[in-house]
Amino acid sequence: MILEVALIDVVPGQEEEFAAAYAKALPLLTTTPGCRKARMTRGIESPSKFVLLVEWDSVEAHVENFRASERFEKWRDLIGVHFAAPPVVEHFNDL
Repeated sequence: MILEVALIDVVPGQEEEFAAAYAKALPLLTTTPGCRKARMTRGIESPSKFVLLVEWDSVEAHVENFRASERFEKWRDLIGVHFAAPPVVEHFNDL
């Protein structure tokens, strides 16, 4: 299992719209083969900052099954309009 961590900065004032778009887009992510679970967190001190945490079977499951698919295009169309900048995305292994 690997953990995808995406740091997302949302345009100030669009946080609620982003959250609603995320709720609508979430099934595109969680029904992807190889996706185990996902959760979004929101900054307390910086409410325009969000962190997406996704557990994948492998990096390949993320890249091949999601990023290279129509699912990602639809996902990005729904939530991407609220990004202040491109998200920073990295993968991590448990120790």
